[in-house]
Amino acid sequence: MTSSAPLPTLAALENATEFQPRHIGIDAADEAHMLSVIGEASRRALIDSIVPRSIARSQAMDLPAPVTEAAALAELKALASRNQLLRSFIGQGYYGTHIPGVILRNILENPAWYTAYTPYQAEISQGRMEALVNFQTMVCDLTAMPIANASMLDEATAAAEAMTLAKRSVKSKSNTFVISGDTHPQTIEVIQTRAAPIGITVVVVNSAQEWEAALAGDFFAALMQYPASSGWVMDWKTDVEAIHAKQAAAIFATDLLALTLLTPPGEWGADIVVGSTQRFGMPMGAGGPHAAFMACRDEFKRSLPGRLVGVSVDVHGKPAYRLALQTREQHIRREKATSNICTAQVLPAVIASMYAVYHGPEGLARIARRVARYTAILGRGLAQLGFTALHHDATFDTLCLHTQGATDSIAARAVAMGANLRKAWGDYLCISLDETTTRADIELVWKIFAKDGQALPTVEAMDAAGEPSLIPHGLARTSGYLSHPVFNTHHSETGMLRYIRQLSDKDLALDRSMIPLGSCTMKLNATSEMIPITWPEFANVHPFAPADQLQGYAELDKQLRAWLCQATGYAGVSLQPNAGSQGEYAGLLAIKAYHAAQGHAHRNICLIPSSAHGTNPASAQMVGIQVVVTQCDANGNVDMADLQAKCEQHSQNLACVMITYPSTHGVFETQVKELCQLVHSHGGRVYVDGANMNALVGVAAPGEFGGDVSHLNLHKTFCIPHGGGGPGVGPVCVVADLVPYLPAHGTAGQSGTVGAVSAAPLGNAAVLPISWMYIRMMGAAGLQAATEAAILSANYISARLKDHYPTLYASANGHVAHECILDLRTLKETSGVMAEDVAKRLIDYGFHAPTLSFPVPNTLMVEPTESETLFELDRFINAMIAIREEIRQVETGAWPQDNNPLKNAPHTAESLLAADWNRPYAREAAAYPVAALRSNKYWSPVGRVDNVYGDRNLYCSCIPVSDYA
Repeated sequence: MTSSAPLPTLAALENATEFQPRHIGIDAADEAHMLSVIGEASRRALIDSIVPRSIARSQAMDLPAPVTEAAALAELKALASRNQLLRSFIGQGYYGTHIPGVILRNILENPAWYTAYTPYQAEISQGRMEALVNFQTMVCDLTAMPIANASMLDEATAAAEAMTLAKRSVKSKSNTFVISGDTHPQTIEVIQTRAAPIGITVVVVNSAQEWEAALAGDFFAALMQYPASSGWVMDWKTDVEAIHAKQAAAIFATDLLALTLLTPPGEWGADIVVGSTQRFGMPMGAGGPHAAFMACRDEFKRSLPGRLVGVSVDVHGKPAYRLALQTREQHIRREKATSNICTAQVLPAVIASMYAVYHGPEGLARIARRVARYTAILGRGLAQLGFTALHHDATFDTLCLHTQGATDSIAARAVAMGANLRKAWGDYLCISLDETTTRADIELVWKIFAKDGQALPTVEAMDAAGEPSLIPHGLARTSGYLSHPVFNTHHSETGMLRYIRQLSDKDLALDRSMIPLGSCTMKLNATSEMIPITWPEFANVHPFAPADQLQGYAELDKQLRAWLCQATGYAGVSLQPNAGSQGEYAGLLAIKAYHAAQGHAHRNICLIPSSAHGTNPASAQMVGIQVVVTQCDANGNVDMADLQAKCEQHSQNLACVMITYPSTHGVFETQVKELCQLVHSHGGRVYVDGANMNALVGVAAPGEFGGDVSHLNLHKTFCIPHGGGGPGVGPVCVVADLVPYLPAHGTAGQSGTVGAVSAAPLGNAAVLPISWMYIRMMGAAGLQAATEAAILSANYISARLKDHYPTLYASANGHVAHECILDLRTLKETSGVMAEDVAKRLIDYGFHAPTLSFPVPNTLMVEPTESETLFELDRFINAMIAIREEIRQVETGAWPQDNNPLKNAPHTAESLLAADWNRPYAREAAAYPVAALRSNKYWSPVGRVDNVYGDRNLYCSCIPVSDYA
């Protein structure tokens, strides 16, 4: 018998495969329930009551109609196919590498690793922090330096940070920074960009005579590339001594793979060592993401930029990891900060460390010796063909050849034969080899250089001739490295697989539960968005390959910039900044360059509300702009009277104001248009921090309501995963008259007023397909629905928790934006409970804590995002209510203020199984405060970590095995 119900239409069937309902966690029935709790009749009514009508978008974003996941992947695959995959011998800091399959599948493609957040909550981040300690130990061992940070953004920005670290750390009062001209050109360019606005003079030295003269002069630091960009391996020991005689710092940019065979800079007395770990398992990816590193002398450690993982102890006396010296973090230092680079590249750093764990010291040395051997064989064969390399007797992986005017013709011949060589210094070609080099590659290079009819060498003949290594005997490494058991244990795939799983099991990432961090937007990183990042057409492309080979990336860049302009209301975008902090910096450079071009270079005052993100004042400091803090009123809004007074006081010198919108307090301030008009009337520009774009996309656009510049966090609003603290992308968006001042990249052949801010023209290019996929699958209506669902979810949490934890800041009608600040300050008086205690107790319930004590001490800032289901929202709410009931037990005296489930949280399984249990609550109450935990329990691997002990006893390398006993 057939049904009388009408068959669904084809359109309805096609709509059932849309991505939007996969991304947004709440459906129509959920929405109706949530609105009833909030007290609004519809989602439209809710949004209209929250977003000021004065800034509401007048028309929808002009974006392509959304397509399904399969269709988007097919479209992107066609775009990727426009990139040409030639054999790269370009080098210049980017090399072919083999990522071990066990690491590719179980880390890079594993949401347990890529959806984790920055390890501010130490107890639930022990796995990734152990991997980062391995990274730090690897860097320290290979560079022979005493301390290293947990990664930086790229080699060029790490070198720029080394310059400013040296400036504030050495005794020399000079403002001159010396660079060897045989340094990677992108590094020189980024340093020049960084130095100009803060009054540092960069001297690039291109000959031995000039170098000798420079070291005889006045300078505060000198940077040397080792091995050099041309491949030259030189003994710098006497140069380091000469630099120190000037009370200056010796900085080296180096290659960790080369250091398995070469004398490390630390043995010469280097002060700072930087570099990239790209060739330790991360594909070139058109420039990133890759984990850079910085190591320094012990005296510099408390000024070392970037994050530092240290070893402390937990409440049970067990070793435990934590982020050390967190007072250096920019959200705490604020206007005293000296750098805004508080982000890192954690996921690539984890991969690099695991590459070293997997191969071990012998495996790394074997890879390096193979590269060096091939380089020697290649050089001997080229000599037989009539080409003798510069420094032909002192190199690791790179040969630099004078072509007698044939550079262009040989390079073109190489491309025709499927290879890219590097043009350098006019009449020279460089050839760099790597882990992926084969015998066929060597023979291909010989064919490229051979004249018609010339007999070709063979690898077998050159090898049989016993060609010596080109590493000078006096520079061969004699010291050991990577002796810790972690680098000498997990070399089988079984062992490595289990080690990776052991670490990931210790952590709490988005694949396990909601991460309700305010301001950090821990939303869904959909699998379909992640798939393209390992496609060879995106992953295996060199950032400085000829432009006609990068047409797929060029089109991706063009489309994504156009879509982001639609989302923000701005006229132009650069995707070069590889973190939100870099986007801020680039935006302020644009403002400063604009004022200079108008003849107003004297404008150097930046007004920043006291509620702003901490990177804002740090970024201003980096571009030589003076910070003046303005006040906020009792409701957390910018104090317009104080702002007006400061604008009038500094009118002649006002460069800009930096605001966050919606505000850091989670509220749409109603006077934002008036604020913009006020600043413009005094000749200043308005910088709108884009950290909270998740509350704006589709409903309001900063470029329309008065903003001149914004940076975006693609790793927040546009779905690139946080990866445990990186990678990120921080595009900078500007209005029309600031477009000429977006960052250019001279190394890539671009011209502009402002130079490069990142090592590669597209920054972290390999992760841009994630945001492209997200926008392509959501479309304009989907993106707006996501924003509105995020606002709905935040207000639902605020409404349901108001009787237990009041929301600190709200609009006049009691609503919030996409996040809410729960006020726990009164609990200290009634129970002794602090916000940190609630954060740690949430671990027992299986949740990562909300943002702790920011922007207001002893509060929790909650951002649910649009991706969470009603079930998960309620699970979090119920956990918070249950914790409030536990606090009441303390308030009534049933539990002591110093001995209760909150003060003792998190509870480890080991502590619950101990023979002695001297606590006034049952073990069951500690472990299973709600019934659902009996079948789905996350166990913290350590008890509460002692922060003070960790800073007083700073230790940032692998823990001796005996300490675990």
